[in-house]
Amino acid sequence: MAGYKKRVADEMLQERLESSGVVVIQGPKWCGKTTTAVQAAKSVVYMDDPEIDALNLANLSPRRLLSGDVPRLIDEWQLAPQLWDAARFEVDHRPESLGQFIFTGSAVPPNTQQIHHTGTGRFSWLTMRPMSLWESEESSGSVSLTQLFNGAQPDGEANVLTLKSLSFLLCRGGWPASLTMKPKAALQQAFHYIDAVSHSDISRVDGIKRDTEFTQRLLRSYARHQGGQVPISTIHADLCNHEGKSLSEATLSGYIQALKKIFVIEDMPAWKPNLRSKSAIRTSDTRYFVDPSIAVSALGLRPDDLMNDLNTFGLLFETMAVRDLRVYAEAIDGSVYHFRDRNGLECDAVIHLRNGSYGLVEIKLGGEKLIQEGRKNLNTLAKKIDTDKMKAPSFKMILTGLGQYAYTREDGVFVVPLSALRV
Repeated sequence: MAGYKKRVADEMLQERLESSGVVVIQGPKWCGKTTTAVQAAKSVVYMDDPEIDALNLANLSPRRLLSGDVPRLIDEWQLAPQLWDAARFEVDHRPESLGQFIFTGSAVPPNTQQIHHTGTGRFSWLTMRPMSLWESEESSGSVSLTQLFNGAQPDGEANVLTLKSLSFLLCRGGWPASLTMKPKAALQQAFHYIDAVSHSDISRVDGIKRDTEFTQRLLRSYARHQGGQVPISTIHADLCNHEGKSLSEATLSGYIQALKKIFVIEDMPAWKPNLRSKSAIRTSDTRYFVDPSIAVSALGLRPDDLMNDLNTFGLLFETMAVRDLRVYAEAIDGSVYHFRDRNGLECDAVIHLRNGSYGLVEIKLGGEKLIQEGRKNLNTLAKKIDTDKMKAPSFKMILTGLGQYAYTREDGVFVVPLSALRV
């Protein structure tokens, strides 16, 4: 496809097609799921195409929809959930069972009452997110996360970002369609996203009608608490104090779960290492959106507003960094966690791979004072880890928003601009 920017998910999709019959691509709306799937597909059927009456055909003869060159992409498959069982049957009865189908669709989940088989052994899942800076070609890619885990030292030049350009990227977000738009139009995409979520998607999740205004109030409150380990009770109190009358905590919890199901919210779980001394580890999730632009738009902010509030700027940069780390980590069989103990020692991100290797990451907007603070946290935490019971960290890294070069400090801590990082 002309103009297609390569995604980290491209290679992951190929790997899953080689090991399963059906790959289900999930993730937030507008993140590029269908466009990425089209690159790998040999044939496509669009379930929302009125000219072929695909929905009626799915009821009468689902095998006809599944017939075609493979991998065959079934887009908006959730409109006909019965195709799940039909695809499982086809995978079981075809001579070649691998790489048969790609399922993509809306972030709104299907009606599972029409699905009778789990898909175990035939289906695999691939989660996509909005574009990282490397995917949007706004990172130089001079530092490879994969190579850092293999013992390499960071040595490269970043795509130098100013506060002004970084604030624009935060507000624009990683929505693929925004990359070809004029700046003013690109900044509108996240506002349109929130409108779509609050007016429609949050109620379509499970058929429960939810209030548009309350959803937008909740998104604002979540944005004020993003990057923090706050319980639902705190968000509930914030809604009551800042936004007036609120719904019950139980109802609020239902709204949050709905937002998670459609990948608007993606909280970060706590990391639980073996420590040399007994110290209680905080186990609450850290509150995050799947993309920083959602938080910015929920708060009604623009790039100039961030420039005038560096504290908020730094918190939202953390969300951007977490987004990119998740994209890169998943490609190397890793997940991203946070760490905090009862004494306040914390680490913004821990990239933990399936093989037990891990890297400790502090996220700082920039400046020597913040880098020193991050260095101290990383070294303190590293000393507390019981390396008789688990591996030593593969690296300790300060991920910055500003900076021209990636380098290693005398104490072994890496300093890497986010605009230099890639998988």
